Amino acid sequence: MQLTHRQIEVFRAVMVSGHVTRAADALGTSQPTVSRELARLEQVLGLQLFDRVRGRLQPTARALALLEEVQRSYIGLERIAATAVSLRQFAHARLSVTCLPALAHALLPDAVRRFARQQAQVNVTLTPQESPQLEQSLTEQRFDVGLIERLVAPPGTTLTALLQADEVAVLPSGHALVAKRVLRPKDFADERFISLAPSDPYRQLIDAMFDAHQVPRQLGIEATSSMTVCSLVRQGLGVTIVNPLTALELAGPDLHIRALAVSIPFHVGLVMPHLRTMNPLRDAFVAALQAAASDTSARLRRRAIS
Repeated sequence: MQLTHRQIEVFRAVMVSGHVTRAADALGTSQPTVSRELARLEQVLGLQLFDRVRGRLQPTARALALLEEVQRSYIGLERIAATAVSLRQFAHARLSVTCLPALAHALLPDAVRRFARQQAQVNVTLTPQESPQLEQSLTEQRFDVGLIERLVAPPGTTLTALLQADEVAVLPSGHALVAKRVLRPKDFADERFISLAPSDPYRQLIDAMFDAHQVPRQLGIEATSSMTVCSLVRQGLGVTIVNPLTALELAGPDLHIRALAVSIPFHVGLVMPHLRTMNPLRDAFVAALQAAASDTSARLRRRAIS
């Protein structure tokens, strides 16, 4: 004979209620059945758990000690059940998202806002990373969702296009080029130009464009992030070309966006790992990302010609 969950359940009911009849009622069974299961439990354990005194059961010291262990097990089960309920209601679900720093400032905040509007109690963790650490962490399946600017999926992931646009020109208030709706490479001739870092792939594309059109610029200031570059433009220190999301986020009375006649493509790809267990919140968050990307694309079209 082996110890069964039913025997433990009966033992706990008797100990908690203090009476065989009440335990039987709580378990939805009969008093003889409860008494029989208790006798089997004592036989299996080789312990006397109760003294029979005038027709009533009195728990022994061994029964009280056993109850402590049983109660700990039941507390664990209750916690598991509560956690399951919370997960079903998304009360404690946590979605982990990684992206380039530029996307953490633009696009993602709008997506999180849309997502939180539907799932107000969920937790979202945003982890900005630079390449190639970003792609490596996605390959290692460390995040539920990733956003990258490359066209090739990192190993172990699936990549789908989320947003496609072009790099844009950013001008300070009062600059003569603000009067033009679309800027050609020659419009930047001899302008003070604020650049991204030499290793940045977009910096390399921008430099190649100006070299191809034989347009000289005044190069002196550079920064590693598009946010910093735009802030320097806002101070009237020069003009620049950056990704459209950062430009849109910072655009205002003292910072103007203009389209370029030559296309420098900007892509945002949605990356999802192959092997990571699917988060139940992922599809809802992806839908929020897609809605934010669609709205951002529309805003870019309006802003670039305003």
